[in-house]
Amino acid sequence: MLIGVPRETKLDEYRVAMLPVGALELTRAGHKVLIETGAGVGSGIPDAEYAAEGAQIVASPAEIFARADLIVKVKEPLPPEYPLIKSGQTIFTYFHFAADRELTEAMIASGATCLAYETLHDAQGRLPLLTPMSEVAGRMSVQEGAKYLERPQMGRGILLAGVPGVAPAHITIIGGGVVGANAAKIAAGFQADIAILDVNMDRLRYLDDIMPPNVNVLYSDRHTIRQQLKLADLVVGAVLIPGAKAPRLITRQDLKLMKPGSVIIDVAIDQGGCVETSRPTTHSDPTYLEEGVLHYCVTNMPGAVGRTSTFALCNVTLPWVLMLAKHGIEPALRQSPPLASSANIHRGRVTNKAVAETFGLKFDAL
Repeated sequence: MLIGVPRETKLDEYRVAMLPVGALELTRAGHKVLIETGAGVGSGIPDAEYAAEGAQIVASPAEIFARADLIVKVKEPLPPEYPLIKSGQTIFTYFHFAADRELTEAMIASGATCLAYETLHDAQGRLPLLTPMSEVAGRMSVQEGAKYLERPQMGRGILLAGVPGVAPAHITIIGGGVVGANAAKIAAGFQADIAILDVNMDRLRYLDDIMPPNVNVLYSDRHTIRQQLKLADLVVGAVLIPGAKAPRLITRQDLKLMKPGSVIIDVAIDQGGCVETSRPTTHSDPTYLEEGVLHYCVTNMPGAVGRTSTFALCNVTLPWVLMLAKHGIEPALRQSPPLASSANIHRGRVTNKAVAETFGLKFDAL
């Protein structure tokens, strides 16, 4: 099989979808790998390292899309890439279709097979290709929140840890999954006062067992969310319904309960955001004010720490790429339930129920 890895074109995206060791393993197995020149620069990986492991360096994304059977990316294709995608080709990347109707319709029209990292479920029901980026985003959310609470960044002028005689910041984390747990872990190290909310009581009991004393677990309902917004200096939106649009748990009206200069980090923005006033932003222009509350809604948070994120992502994606290359796309989808669960669109058919329901499209099981 011929596998292509184009350079990412999303603004401020520094990750790359394959490490040199990936090129080595694929070429050793008899496959060919095309890497667009400069694809690894943002992660500190020069072209020469890929070439040394058997990859062919090509000058343009057009050549990669024209030749490759399987395209491996990090982020969803952008409009300039839509015309490059061929019918029968397979794209393996983060798609987050539920947040983008235009992308969904373009991929349906392309006739390609779209395998989404974020919906691949393993035998235990976990999301192994989403987990490492959720870990990065969860940890970054507190790091970014600490920065934007500073007064020069339009925040309240709050130090997360406080100091002797001055109370620490109050952080509300909505969602106790991978993002939320990692956010709480880092926030706890800052000695902040933390509340983590979730609707799964088993998950709350687990978090209560493993978290330090400055992390309190609360059942998430409308009343509790509103009470927490009154207290919060920093809110981290960490909810996830795999493949579906994120539920809107905070309304514009709710923001009026918050203190001026409070900060919201909406990690759920990849799936549309869990705050009514959230809209996608970039690392170059990450924040804006709504109702006196600073919003940070960067859609590719892990892209800012490209080297860490690239290694974390490729560690978990390579085995699946090898499986697709070894068996071929159709046999691999038949043989592997996890790979089948990653298929959101297959040759013009929507094969993910959550995506179909989001846009009122026909669902066609794989």
